[in-house]
Amino acid sequence: MATTIASIDINSTDLVSDKLSISSVTTLTGAGNSTGLIQTGGLGRKKLASGHAEYTLFDGDAYGDGAHKIYLKNTSSAAAEHFTIKINAEQMGKLYAGDWAFFPWEANADTNDIKIDPSHDDMVLEYMIFIDE
Repeated sequence: MATTIASIDINSTDLVSDKLSISSVTTLTGAGNSTGLIQTGGLGRKKLASGHAEYTLFDGDAYGDGAHKIYLKNTSSAAAEHFTIKINAEQMGKLYAGDWAFFPWEANADTNDIKIDPSHDDMVLEYMIFIDE
């Protein structure tokens, strides 16, 4: 059984009136059990061609039910460049330059595709899927 641990630290000295410090750690496990996730789609990068258009990054039909985890990062350093992230037609949000996201995903139908839409030509998205199968 593989053990994969995710952690996040959020710190600020000027966001609120007191110093802010939040830290959380979790072991990634499968749906409804304590078994570690044992597969990954590997860390990859996708450069979207000129004439930016929506792209299906993960097809819901290609993965079964489960507690998959998704990592996305906008590698751009240009502040205005962002990726719009959607699950099918529902917009989750935008990743601006240097932003990243880590979220659970249940891929049980073609209506659960993860789609990305770059704001500019030739942007690069870094991504990885941790698979619960």
